[in-house]
Amino acid sequence: MTTHPSGTTASKPAEPRAHAGSAAKPEVHPAQGYAGDISPQLAYQWWQSGEAVLVDVRSDAEQAWVGFVPGAVALVWKQWPGMTLNPDFDSQLLAAVPAGKKVVMLCRSGVRSKATAQRATELGLQAYNILEGFEGDPDAQGQRGHSGGWRFHGLPWRQG
Repeated sequence: MTTHPSGTTASKPAEPRAHAGSAAKPEVHPAQGYAGDISPQLAYQWWQSGEAVLVDVRSDAEQAWVGFVPGAVALVWKQWPGMTLNPDFDSQLLAAVPAGKKVVMLCRSGVRSKATAQRATELGLQAYNILEGFEGDPDAQGQRGHSGGWRFHGLPWRQG
């Protein structure tokens, strides 16, 4: 569950690089069915302080090919190919999040993380969706990573 597909191990995440437009947005946006939507910067802040557990719900393929967040809990929601649900998601999530901690959910664009935040809430956790996801929304050319997301804001990530 916490072993990354690349086989790497990670210690404490590094400080984020400054990026144009990366000023932290500390607010929590109300959401239906879970605690709220938050910016990547606020998620990083909570994670760094130990207030929250960061759970990356993208597929193993996405994490291996696109990149991953060192130190995040890698917990697949839907597996590629076929995007079949992980039958052990609930038990793995509950094992990964200590009592009293928030959980912040990360996916590619913020869609699967909403579903997982809702599921985590149903399981009794205080769960948040990270807006923009890992790669952000597609730009005018249909490419991600240029207009939002964890990577765009200079937060820690690796490829490999």
